[in-house]
Amino acid sequence: MRTAIILSAAILANSLGSVCLSKGMKQFPAEEFLGGAGFLQAGWHVLSNPWIILGVLLLITFLAAYLTALSWADLSFVLPATAPGYILTAILSKVFLHEVISPLRWAGTVFIVMGTWLVARTYSSPTPQPKGGTSTPEETWGRPLAEPVANTLEGGSN
Repeated sequence: MRTAIILSAAILANSLGSVCLSKGMKQFPAEEFLGGAGFLQAGWHVLSNPWIILGVLLLITFLAAYLTALSWADLSFVLPATAPGYILTAILSKVFLHEVISPLRWAGTVFIVMGTWLVARTYSSPTPQPKGGTSTPEETWGRPLAEPVANTLEGGSN
């Protein structure tokens, strides 16, 4: 349940953040980006535009939620589980950015999400590795790499 909640937050933050970035960048005339002065103007636009700032903050939120989900579940589950964000982003783009989305683009987007839904349905909790096999980083990081050696310079014996 907690993975579903954090993935929902990730999807929402990613979609809203992308729409905000797009809205903010559409307010900057692309032809002014040419040349060194245009680069500085674009930099100032990125740093001062409220839509871009909000978009970046939302994408940082997405990253935090995504990393949290990755700490709880396998990447092969988490990545496909965020695919519904494609449909949400398309809907938000149509509503708030007034983008025209062709039926073929809608079909392609739905097709991608359906494929990833099939992958996500196969989720099972990660199982621990057998002790005789490959160890996980959590198992390795808590142990010293080698047995400590007695210090013979301080009078210790071997």
